[in-house]
Amino acid sequence: MIDIHSHILPGVDDGAAAMENAIAMAQAAAKEGITTIIATPHHQNGTYDNPRPAVLSLAAELNDELKRRGIALNVFPGQEVRIHGDLLDGLARGEVMTLADTSYMLIEFPPDHVPKYAEQLLFDAQVKGFIPIIAHPERNAEIIETPERLYQLVKRGALSQLTTSSITGHFGKKIKTFSFQLIEANLAHFIASDAHNTKTRPFRLREAYEVIRKEYGTDMVYYFQENAELLVRGQAVFRDEPQRVKKKKFLGLF
Repeated sequence: MIDIHSHILPGVDDGAAAMENAIAMAQAAAKEGITTIIATPHHQNGTYDNPRPAVLSLAAELNDELKRRGIALNVFPGQEVRIHGDLLDGLARGEVMTLADTSYMLIEFPPDHVPKYAEQLLFDAQVKGFIPIIAHPERNAEIIETPERLYQLVKRGALSQLTTSSITGHFGKKIKTFSFQLIEANLAHFIASDAHNTKTRPFRLREAYEVIRKEYGTDMVYYFQENAELLVRGQAVFRDEPQRVKKKKFLGLF
């Protein structure tokens, strides 16, 4: 399995605190059947800055350590970039980076809203040849309240990534239900862990895929798994025509 969103790099954000923590996460991932991880430390989120050179260096160091210890896991460099007005300039300067040296980039919104300029910025990114992936939209307060925001972004070419702990219910029933609605509306393209540690924010990738298999069948699991593989290879991912989340149905569930 491939995990495209994790905080496994040691000592750079609220994920692995030190190399030993990163190794423990790597061992847990390998035990779960994960063979490839994209390390996506927070960047430009107001607390953490992890520019490209630092991420590349640390990812190489972690890979060397994994090899030395015989842990069968490959770590690619990336970032979880908080959306900001200078994002495209950061790309041009070589500070902001894509996932695994592809054209895909992981973009995080503030937890409580979607910035008004998001639609234009994500469009401009695509004009420049980048493919934006919105991180965990199912946990964004404005998108939960107004799913139309995500629909419009996806309709205009953005992709989205749901979190394993949302699918498994560890973030609560409301977020789990909303995650299913996004899947059913073709508004989700990747499942990833957003793992920060081995205890409170573990990978749960196998568990999430099992939940999806029981709910939607094996084909849906393959859809998400193949998209992760295509991303790492830098190829075009599968995407179905996005649909609107039916607000009436959404509100009627709670």
